[in-house]
Amino acid sequence: MPRGDKSAYTDKQKRKAEHIEEGYEKRGLAKGEAERRAWATVNKESGGGNKSGSGRGTPDNKTASRKGGRKASK
Repeated sequence: MPRGDKSAYTDKQKRKAEHIEEGYEKRGLAKGEAERRAWATVNKESGGGNKSGSGRGTPDNKTASRKGGRKASK
């Protein structure tokens, strides 16, 4: 599998990355940088690509995103 191949990611992870990317673009980041950061965020939260199927993979860890939201509001 070549670098950058997204076939190992679930549909949910792909949707999540797309949504995060849109948020970065709204904040003024370039398309490429927004995409790179979005996939980095998905990887950090879910631990990389998960094969689809019932009971496969590990649950998402959202501690970093929660901390970021709390930090910004203070």
